[in-house]
Amino acid sequence: MVRLSGRGARSLRRRSGPRPHRAPDRARGLRAGSVPDTERPPKHGRRPRSPLSRISVAGQVFLFQVVIVLLLVVAAVVALVLQVRHDSTREARNRSVAVAQAFANAPGTVEALDDPNPSSIFQPHAEAARKDTKVDFIVVMNTDGIRYSHPKPDRIGKQFVGTIEPALEGKVVTEEIIGTIGPLVQAVVPIKDSDGKVVGLVSAGITTATVGGTADQQLPLLLSAAAAALALSTGGTALVSRRLLRQTHGLGPHEMTRMYEHHDAVLHAVREGVIIVGDERRLLLANDEAHRLLDLPADAEGRQVADLGLAADTAELLGSGRVATDEVHLVKERLLAVNQRPTQLRGGPSGSVATLRDSTELRALSGRAETARERLSMLYDAGVGIGTSLDVTRTAEELAELAVPRFADFVTVDLYDSVLSGGQAETVTPLRRTAASGIGKDAPLYPVGQQIAFVETSPQARALDEGQAVLEPRLAEAPGWQAQDLERSAQVVEYGIHSLIAVPLRAGVLVLGVVSFWRAQKPEPFDAEELELAEELVARAAVSIDNARRYTREHNMAVTLQRSLLPRTLPEQNALEIAYRYLPAQAGVGGDWFDVLPLSGARVALVVGDVVGHGLHAAATMGRLRTAVHNFSALDLPPEELLALLDELVARIDQDEAAEGSTAPVTGATCLYAVYDPVSRRCTIARAGHPPPALIRPDGSVEFPDVPAGPPLGLGGLPFETAELQLPEGSRLVLYTDGLVEDRERDIDEGLELLRAALARAGSSPEETCRTVLDARLPDRPGDDIALLVARTRALPADRIAEWQIPSDPAAVAKVRASVSRQLAHWDLDELTFTTELILSELVTNAIRYGGDPIRVRVLHDRTLICEVYDSSNTSPHLRYAAMTDEGGRGLFLVAQLSERWGTRYTPAGKVIWAEQPLP
Repeated sequence: MVRLSGRGARSLRRRSGPRPHRAPDRARGLRAGSVPDTERPPKHGRRPRSPLSRISVAGQVFLFQVVIVLLLVVAAVVALVLQVRHDSTREARNRSVAVAQAFANAPGTVEALDDPNPSSIFQPHAEAARKDTKVDFIVVMNTDGIRYSHPKPDRIGKQFVGTIEPALEGKVVTEEIIGTIGPLVQAVVPIKDSDGKVVGLVSAGITTATVGGTADQQLPLLLSAAAAALALSTGGTALVSRRLLRQTHGLGPHEMTRMYEHHDAVLHAVREGVIIVGDERRLLLANDEAHRLLDLPADAEGRQVADLGLAADTAELLGSGRVATDEVHLVKERLLAVNQRPTQLRGGPSGSVATLRDSTELRALSGRAETARERLSMLYDAGVGIGTSLDVTRTAEELAELAVPRFADFVTVDLYDSVLSGGQAETVTPLRRTAASGIGKDAPLYPVGQQIAFVETSPQARALDEGQAVLEPRLAEAPGWQAQDLERSAQVVEYGIHSLIAVPLRAGVLVLGVVSFWRAQKPEPFDAEELELAEELVARAAVSIDNARRYTREHNMAVTLQRSLLPRTLPEQNALEIAYRYLPAQAGVGGDWFDVLPLSGARVALVVGDVVGHGLHAAATMGRLRTAVHNFSALDLPPEELLALLDELVARIDQDEAAEGSTAPVTGATCLYAVYDPVSRRCTIARAGHPPPALIRPDGSVEFPDVPAGPPLGLGGLPFETAELQLPEGSRLVLYTDGLVEDRERDIDEGLELLRAALARAGSSPEETCRTVLDARLPDRPGDDIALLVARTRALPADRIAEWQIPSDPAAVAKVRASVSRQLAHWDLDELTFTTELILSELVTNAIRYGGDPIRVRVLHDRTLICEVYDSSNTSPHLRYAAMTDEGGRGLFLVAQLSERWGTRYTPAGKVIWAEQPLP
C-alpha cells in the first residue's frame, strides 16, 4: 500500500493525455517540504553532520526520551528524600512533645518534685519511659533548669541545655539544638500543679542520628521505587521507539526520501493495477496498469468512482471499500481478479486500496486445473472413505454417497446375491440393487433391494459381458437401454436423467456387479475423460467390496462353526427353568460359549466361558473346551476340580501352539461352573477369571454373590475355590460373559452397575429377563461376543424324595426292598418295582460288603426314577464280564442292563452309586 498526502499525492496524478516519460527529477517526485536536487548545495559545501545524524530517527527519539526520563526520575528521588527527611523531623517533634506531655501529666509527677531527693524517683521512671517510647532522653528539671534525670547519670544536677523560658510561662517549646548528647530535636513542656502554676519542666528529645536513621531506612524503598519507575519509563520509551523504528524501517530523512522515490517508480512499473480510493468515494491514485485495465480517463484522480464510466458492479465494489479476495469482474473483454482491503485497519487514513489482475487466460487454465484437482481429490477421498467397514452393503453405499453430487447426480450399485452373502459371483443369477444415492428421492430408478435381470442390449449387461465400462451419452436416443423397461425408461427420461455410464465391479477376474452413474442437472453428457474417472473410481471401490465379501464369507464360516459347537437345544430337566441368548460380535466371531449339563441326582450344571480372541481359532478352541467340560462333568467332579482339569488342558493347548510356532495362544480363557441341587436347593459355584454371577431373589432384589475369583485358565499355579449358595425356590441365577458388561467406553464396575439396574426392572421369567437385559445393555455394534444364561430355580417336592438309613447287615436288604416297593406303589410306579428291587439289592449288598458305615439309600421321583446308595468308602466298583466259573461279578452288569444310566460320584464323606430308570 502506498500512502500519499499533501503535494506528494497531487504530484502523482496524471495530467490530461497520455502519461509522458518521466524525467529523472520528475520520476523521483517531490514531497511537501523537501528541497529539489537542483537547489541542494554541492557535497563539498555541506556542513559536517553531527554524530547524532548517523543514528536513525527512532534512535534519536529514544536517546532524548531516555535522558528526559532519567532527569525526571533523579528529581523525583531528590524530592522524595527531602520529603522523607522533613517528615521524619516532624515526626520526631510530635513524638518528643507527646512523650514529654505524657510524662509531665503522669500521676505523681507533681508530688515527686516536693520530695527531698526527686532524682531517685524520676531517674528510674524516666529511663523506663525512654526505652518504652524509643526516644533518646527524658529529662525532668526544676524551674531553674536543674536536671533531676538524664540518660547519663553524671549529667544529673547540671543545667539543662535549651530554651525553657516559654515553658515557664506554660507553653510548649520544640527546637533543634546541640545538647549534651549531640544534635537533637527536643521538646520542653511545663509541669503544673493543681492551681496551674508551673512547678517543673519535662523535656523529651530524639537525636539527629536517630532521625537520620529513620530516613535512611526509608531510602532503599524510595530508591527501589525510583529504579522501577525508571525501568518502566525506559521500557515504554523503548516500545514507542521500536514502533517508530518499525514505521520508518530505521531510516533517516534522506533514506526515507530515496525510498519514497523508488516506491513511486515501482508503483507505475508493475503489471498489476493499483487503485486508492479515499473518503467520499473519491479516487486518489491509479497507476499506469490500472488506467490500462479499466480504461480510465486521464483526469481520473480526484473524481468520484461513480463518474469514471466503470461497470456498475466494478464501481460498486471500488466505492464500497468492502473486503474482496480474488473477486472476478468482467470489464469489457477482460476478466479482472480484484482484491480490496480498507486502509484504516492499522491506523491508516480512511479509504481502501484495490489491486487488479488480468486473469482472462489464467481463468481458462485454472478451470482445467481445478477440474483435475477435484478429480484427484475425489479419488483420494475414495481411497479413504470407501471400505471403512467390512460390510458389503455399507461399502457399496459409501461408493454411491461419495460420487453424488461431485461426479454424478444419481449412482446405483447392483451386486450378485451370492456376493452379498460372501460367496463367489454367479453370473447366471440376477443382480440385486444394493445401494443408491442421488440428489433427489423421487427418481424413477429401481429401488434398493429389488432384483434386476438386465436385458442383453442394456448398458449394464454389456458392461458385465465385456468387462469394460459403457458410455451412453444420450439415453433418449438409446433403444438398447430403453428395451430394459419401456415404461420406466420413459419416466427416467422425463424426470431429466439424460446420460449414463455403466462400469463393471471387477476384482481381478471376478465380476461382482455393476455401478451406474446417471446425470440429470448438468446439460452436457458424460465424456471420455469422465468415463476414465468412473472406471478408476469403481476399480478402487471394487477392492474394498471384494475385501468385505471375503470377510463376510470367513465370518459366516466362523459363525457357522461356532453355532455348530454351541448347544442347539437345551437338555430336558426339572431343576431349572432356563432361557439364553448368544450374540456374535459384529467385527468377528469370538470364543464365548455356554452349556447346561444334567448330572446325577437330578442336579444340573451351568457353565459359561470365554476364549480370548476372535476368528476360527477362538471358535475351535471354544469347541475343545466345551467338549472337555462335557467329559469332565460326566465324572461328577466338584466345580473346583473340574476347573483345575480345564486349566491343565488349556496349558497343554498353549504348549502345543507354541511348539508349532502359532501366534494365537489360548491363554486368557475364562470359565464359570455352577452345580445346582434341587433337593437341597444349594448351588456350588467356582470361576476362573470370569465375571461374577448375578442373583435375583424372589422379591426382586439383585446382588452379585461373593464367588472367589480364580486365575484365568492356562496360567496354573493357584487352586480354585468355591462358594456355596442356598437359593430359595424361584431365584434367578444370571450367568454372562464380559461382552455384556465391559467395552471400550466403560470399565467392568460401571457395566456391573448398569446390569444390576437392568435386572432390577426385569420380569419374573428367564425369557423376560434376557429380553430386558439385552434391550438395556446391547450396543448397536457389539465389539465382543455376548453369552447370557438365566436359570430360575425349582425345588424337588418332599413327597418325591424317599430316604432310609441301612444298618451294615445283609438281612437289611430285604427290608430295603419292601420299603421301596411300598414307596413305588405310593408313586404309582408298580411297573418299576421288580427292576428297582434288583438294582437296590445289588447296590446295597455291595455297600454292606465293600463299603463302610453309615449306609443310606435315597430314591428320587423326577423325570426318571433315581436310586442312590451312600457309604463312607472311597473305593469305586467297576463293571466287568464274569467268567462261567466265577461266583460273583455279575451284579453291576445286571444294574447296567436294567438302568438307563448308572455311575459313581464322590462326596466329602464317601461316595454315591446311583442308577436311573426311565418312567413308564
